[in-house]
Amino acid sequence: MSVPILGPAMAKVTLQSIADRVGVSRMTVSNAFSRPDQLSADLRAKILAAADELGYVGPDPAARALARGRTGSVGLLINGSLSEAFEDAVSAAFLASVSDELSARGLALTLLPASSDQQFVPARDVAVDGVLVYICDPTSPDIAWLERRNVPLVVVDHNVREGIASVNVDDRGGARLAAQHLVDLGHRQVGIVTLATEQDELNHPARERMLGWRDALDAVGVEPSVVATPYHPPTQAYDAARALLDRPDRPTGMVCFSDAFALATVRAAESLGLRVPEDLSVVGFDDSVLAAASRPPLTTVRQEVPAKGAAAVAAIAAVMAGGHPEPVVLPTGLVVRESTAPPGPWATSR
Repeated sequence: MSVPILGPAMAKVTLQSIADRVGVSRMTVSNAFSRPDQLSADLRAKILAAADELGYVGPDPAARALARGRTGSVGLLINGSLSEAFEDAVSAAFLASVSDELSARGLALTLLPASSDQQFVPARDVAVDGVLVYICDPTSPDIAWLERRNVPLVVVDHNVREGIASVNVDDRGGARLAAQHLVDLGHRQVGIVTLATEQDELNHPARERMLGWRDALDAVGVEPSVVATPYHPPTQAYDAARALLDRPDRPTGMVCFSDAFALATVRAAESLGLRVPEDLSVVGFDDSVLAAASRPPLTTVRQEVPAKGAAAVAAIAAVMAGGHPEPVVLPTGLVVRESTAPPGPWATSR
């Protein structure tokens, strides 16, 4: 590959520059890059070689987007920072699934962190063809900006709103299975470690999972002990679980908002000299990569994260094409592993 020496006065290489070098039309050069099937292999190779010699870097993305009336990119609006999203196993798996599905459709993924100031607001300032809103506060000004821009939207793990496509999992049904599993094992002292939110109605998974746990527990007259904790930093969940377990009337079984919360609960129990599952049963939610690898392996509720990503991309593609897809609710299921067992003699003797 030859690399031209670029001087300060060197003219920008264009499609016309290549056309003049090869002796063909500008359209023929354009076809060599965007419609190679329209040219013979020899002619395309000659054009590409000339482009290489001249230092052509490809079509201008901004000009191409302007000509097509689209960017070729779908935004993903997320809570918090990118580092937090990549640290969370479930969010990282969802991002990977969305990226792969978009790539298969010839689209790129643009991450849009929730804005923290008014100088640069990604939801307002970044050009995209559509946006997936991933577990964001429905009152967020970022969503309001997207709606004002009339950007095609799909909400994921989010309150269902009329006129906006949505993809959720059966959070309530999955949580019901988790609590029912403890009830069936004989637990009647049950604790809940859930996500702290300013208002329950603003967080779809937190609200639905609490409803599901209560469905099973209320049916047998169990009043759970509940602690709520922010998702970050991770030490918050550990401290909340430890405080709940360091009580004379501590629970014998715990259901948790996520696998991350469940594993923090296991660590908190061990710090107090409690064994899992002999002294405490723990159930998570998500069936992340951490669940099976933990010690003991974690009983949890499985949600199919790759399927959620695929459904979200299918929905945004449909909305961008002018469609109105029906709300999607993906199934959940209980995965029983070694972190749950019937309550031990200490519990039954109380």
